[in-house]
Amino acid sequence: MKDKFQLTKEENIFLAKKVLVSNIYNSAKMEGINTTYPDTKTILEGVNVPTLKLDEINCILNLRDAWNFTLSHLDDEVDLDFICQINSFVSRNESLEWGVLRKGKVGIHGVDFIPDIPKKDKAIQNIHAILKEEVPTVRSLNLMLYLMRNQIFWDGNKRTSMIVANKILIQNGCGIITVKEEFLQDFNHLLTEYYNTGKKEKLISFLYDNCIFGLEVEA
Repeated sequence: MKDKFQLTKEENIFLAKKVLVSNIYNSAKMEGINTTYPDTKTILEGVNVPTLKLDEINCILNLRDAWNFTLSHLDDEVDLDFICQINSFVSRNESLEWGVLRKGKVGIHGVDFIPDIPKKDKAIQNIHAILKEEVPTVRSLNLMLYLMRNQIFWDGNKRTSMIVANKILIQNGCGIITVKEEFLQDFNHLLTEYYNTGKKEKLISFLYDNCIFGLEVEA
């Protein structure tokens, strides 16, 4: 598998900022947040939406802050510390702890697989091994799925994983990954299958074909 897009870093940053509201909206819908695109845009502009619950608004604002941090730290190394920083924004005031590895067992709704309690040294080792992959798009997808399945945080694992994957893509000019609402049902089905089996090939192909977007730039 090769990179789907080859943009300059500047082009990819422009793209990320251009689709930021859509990306946050898609991530919120992935978590079952009952928002609309106009409501999401309104919240991001600093205006309250009375039809949404406080925790739903908080989820959207946390995603905003996580993205702002990511876009201002694109040159930072992707490691466990960076991933924890992203989660500290994503899960702020949502989970038992945020920005640190979970210390207890968790289950995944509708899934038989139960991830182990993460060990810091092993997580560092696994992340380091994944980041040795030469193709940035493959690297970002593999890291995203590893983080999702292993649930290394109490909450916000999917949102954290997707932002980290986007950081790798943007830094290398490889586009943006986001699961649009029209693909959410298929994504959830394949993600459940991946959780239960550990086999990621079908999910990676689906994400590559349907969920990575670029910018049409004339040479």
